[in-house]
Amino acid sequence: MESVKGKMVKAVFIVLSVALPALFFSSCAGESKQNRLTTKEIAEGWQLLFDGKTLNGWRDYNGTALATPWHVVNGCIQAKGEGSDESGYIVTERQYENFILSWDFKLSKGGNSGMLYHVVERPQFAVPYVTGPEYQLIDDDNFEGLEPWQKMGVDYAMYTPEAGRMKVNPPGQWNTARIVFDNGHVEHWMNGVKILEFEAWTDDWFERKNSGKWAGAPEYGLAHKGVICLQDHGYPASFRNIKIKELPRKTAEAELFNGVNLDGWEAYGTELWYVQNGLLVCESGPDRKYGYLATRTYYNDFDLSVDFKQEANGNSGVFIRSFIEEDVKVNGWQVEVAPPGHDTGGIYESYGRGWLIQIPDEKESVLRMGEWNTMRIRVEGNNVKTWLNGQEMADLTDDRIGAGQGRIALQIHDGGGIKVAWKNLKLTTL
Repeated sequence: MESVKGKMVKAVFIVLSVALPALFFSSCAGESKQNRLTTKEIAEGWQLLFDGKTLNGWRDYNGTALATPWHVVNGCIQAKGEGSDESGYIVTERQYENFILSWDFKLSKGGNSGMLYHVVERPQFAVPYVTGPEYQLIDDDNFEGLEPWQKMGVDYAMYTPEAGRMKVNPPGQWNTARIVFDNGHVEHWMNGVKILEFEAWTDDWFERKNSGKWAGAPEYGLAHKGVICLQDHGYPASFRNIKIKELPRKTAEAELFNGVNLDGWEAYGTELWYVQNGLLVCESGPDRKYGYLATRTYYNDFDLSVDFKQEANGNSGVFIRSFIEEDVKVNGWQVEVAPPGHDTGGIYESYGRGWLIQIPDEKESVLRMGEWNTMRIRVEGNNVKTWLNGQEMADLTDDRIGAGQGRIALQIHDGGGIKVAWKNLKLTTL
């Protein structure tokens, strides 16, 4: 006959044998109540980015399918902890521009993960964090050697939370985080409390970008839209209730050149860019190579008007939706500015396809060499239209352009002997 003590030990063993696996595997306990939108949220325009059952809507960064080691366990997206700095990233299939993004997360002890947004996918960008800002998710107390800009809730390597406002539940417990990105106004929230806010693309923002970790990442944080990215940084992490509410884009007018200095622009290469008598002048330098002057801000959909005068040679151009691939190489699409007979107003792709539209001979006389000309460029979605001195020169619809985004950049062609003056660079965003 079994003793009372034996019965008690057996009972405890049975309870533990059931409870411990349930505790380990039921990391999203009560999942039937998770990953759902209320009637009110649906009416307000919220969308779920995770259905609680599958990884539909997600794929590898820079990929077309999902092979990265993430999986769904009991209503959670879980990072298996097999990722590294170079791998382990999954992204949404859709891009997002202005939004409120909310999610629940739970870290392992010593865990390290992150939520990135406005991530740009191109083969030239091997990892998402060289373009997309990151809401850092990390177990501060059990992760050694962290700098303040690496801790929980920071805008990674840029902005840190207000002291004393961070209230985080310990590893193994759920927290709720939120990012607001509203036409450059950014907020980070943690468990219902706003922990930091800042304005993107201000002088302060660029000073931080160019003086810290991102000094060698010229395209970091410039994109106005991109995919959302989850990071597996070698530690198990769980996510649920990932939802987003898109916010409207605001239109704006801008003078890209102030007539005094080159504020708002960044030069690449050794060719010469300077201001003289209220004009922006580009001139070949002693190296006689390519040179570029690029806006430090992305402009995707816009209507741009610019006056130019070719004082010598005149082989130049206006790049649209372009990015800096190397120190003196701009990757994107160019509206040509060239000597007579060389397709001013045409559209050229700087990689792959070359000329997309050249100008017919009967329109070459529209260019007034040595005099002021007005170029108008309208870019909207996958369509680009150009006008020279009021006459339409090109009308191109192209899906590759439609998928692009980036800066506006002026070019000096290689070969030397070039001098072009610019003024009245006026832009309206669409």
